[in-house]
Amino acid sequence: MSRIDSAFARKGHKALIPYVTVGYPSVEATLKVVPLLAQNGCDIVELGIPFSDPLADGATIQKASFHALQNSVTPQLCLDAAKQLRKTVDIPLVFMTYYNPVFSYGFEKFCRACHDSGVDGLIIPDLPPEEGSELESVTQKYGIDLIYLLAPTSTEERIRLVARKSRGFIYMVSVTGVTGARNNLSANLEEFVSRVRKLANQPLCVGFGISTPEQAGRVARIADGVIVGSRIIQLMEEDDSLSKVEEFVKGLREVLDTYSSL
Repeated sequence: MSRIDSAFARKGHKALIPYVTVGYPSVEATLKVVPLLAQNGCDIVELGIPFSDPLADGATIQKASFHALQNSVTPQLCLDAAKQLRKTVDIPLVFMTYYNPVFSYGFEKFCRACHDSGVDGLIIPDLPPEEGSELESVTQKYGIDLIYLLAPTSTEERIRLVARKSRGFIYMVSVTGVTGARNNLSANLEEFVSRVRKLANQPLCVGFGISTPEQAGRVARIADGVIVGSRIIQLMEEDDSLSKVEEFVKGLREVLDTYSSL
């Protein structure tokens, strides 16, 4: 059983999955915040590899990526950071990046480096499942879960394809558009999750736009995991002591635990 599988092994448990951009606001901050997230009830951490054209990301994560790139954060530095983090945290680490950095690094070389750094999964928003076979075979060779995304607009054919190919979990985009904290989630979220649940056996985790405990609670009623990114980054910007991040994550964990027991 992989580390990601283990994160979903507890019956009824709702996974809390925060996202941070590696190197924002500094590499030191990344190395500090990830153990804090693990200590306060997070089950998986997404580590964003900064990219110059993050088309799936909203303003907050775009800014974080730009800042990290200005600070010379490279995929290799992200791999080094993951390797250092693996020494201090036991929970799964998942890279979220785009196709170009992985292709440029080389599929085989990148996946081998991920394995050696203790990275458990890979999310590539701009890699459609129809074109992922080559990378799928390499990730499987090194025991890395390639996680695909589904949007509310996904057809039944696309859902079936992702259900066949995605490993670890399925990343469900709560709304069409880009990442970013939102006041409201889609009114059709429950119907979307229900539609996918009928066709997929993997855990279903919902991200994009979740920024409050109330929104997390709504997702926890219907999904297996809650993904929070932009709000975490905003709180890191507001308070470099990370006390606001800690308080926020504890609040999310408390809400999710009320649904874990149902």
